[in-house]
Amino acid sequence: MTIHFAAASGTAHAPAAAPIARGLARRARARAANDNLMGTNGHARGSARNRAPSEEILRAALKHFAEHGLGAARTARVRAEAAFFAGDRQAYDRWLEITRTLDRRLAAQVAAGAERPAT
Repeated sequence: MTIHFAAASGTAHAPAAAPIARGLARRARARAANDNLMGTNGHARGSARNRAPSEEILRAALKHFAEHGLGAARTARVRAEAAFFAGDRQAYDRWLEITRTLDRRLAAQVAAGAERPAT
């Protein structure tokens, strides 16, 4: 399947609602986020948890994604939780990093659940 990209700010002629559309596009560009966490000076910013994954973790995450498709992050979460409850801290950290590479929000939920004290 071929995917084509059409830029939002082009030189094509627009209908009479162009000022509104330009204003909306300008606000959307101002709110755009860059998820690679690189600062304007080219240096990584944020906590260690938000930094780019290591080459090993990135390869493992890509291989895991190739095996499990769109459900890869959920599968990695299940494996991280299983390792946590089995007491295998090394495997838990590895699967949590793979989950974080695939889906940061899901990894944050896993980490938050692991930090809760058992009742």
